[in-house]
Amino acid sequence: MAKLYFYYASMNAGKSTTLLQADFNYRERGMETMLWTAAFDDRAGVGKVASRIGLTAGSHLYEAATDIRHEVEEELKKRKLHCILVDEAQFLTRAQVVQLASICDELDIPVLAYGLRTDFQANLFEGSGALLALADNLVELKGICHCGRKATMNLRVDAEGNAVSEGASVEIGGNDRYVSLCRRHFMEKLAEANGEQLRLALTRTAAQG
Repeated sequence: MAKLYFYYASMNAGKSTTLLQADFNYRERGMETMLWTAAFDDRAGVGKVASRIGLTAGSHLYEAATDIRHEVEEELKKRKLHCILVDEAQFLTRAQVVQLASICDELDIPVLAYGLRTDFQANLFEGSGALLALADNLVELKGICHCGRKATMNLRVDAEGNAVSEGASVEIGGNDRYVSLCRRHFMEKLAEANGEQLRLALTRTAAQG
């Protein structure tokens, strides 16, 4: 029976590189794949999965309203598929993760999903939470904090490199906006950011008074 895999990690842990290597391995053996990535992540160009080491591949795009199961079924009318690979899987909706599970269970096609586990506030993304609940296999890809410990958290920073603790959960960015840290250093940076915001708020209150 085909399985749903979730490969998760912090930023810069090689998720897209691993996906592209898996895609290459399938195609090298004459097998057909179908790649997917989030429509609004255009850092490498629209409709591309790209790694930091320069590997790229064309990809189908999904938005919140995309019926991935239906699109896969339409593709099956044209060619046989041996694997579905999904980049930026944290941006999937729960309904789309259920669709991926049904692709495994009912169409017997394995699905490999790659994404972040948590956002910059250490909250689960919708897609990641659903994948953690429904995937057959969970695989953690290791990133490294500056201290040498395993990086598990994603810290958002501003243009000056200062930690950001507030804002929208989804904000596309690379090394200019995010730093991968271990939990200890993530918590320290977040505490510093919250302390600075509190100081500014108190300063504004005092000035108004």
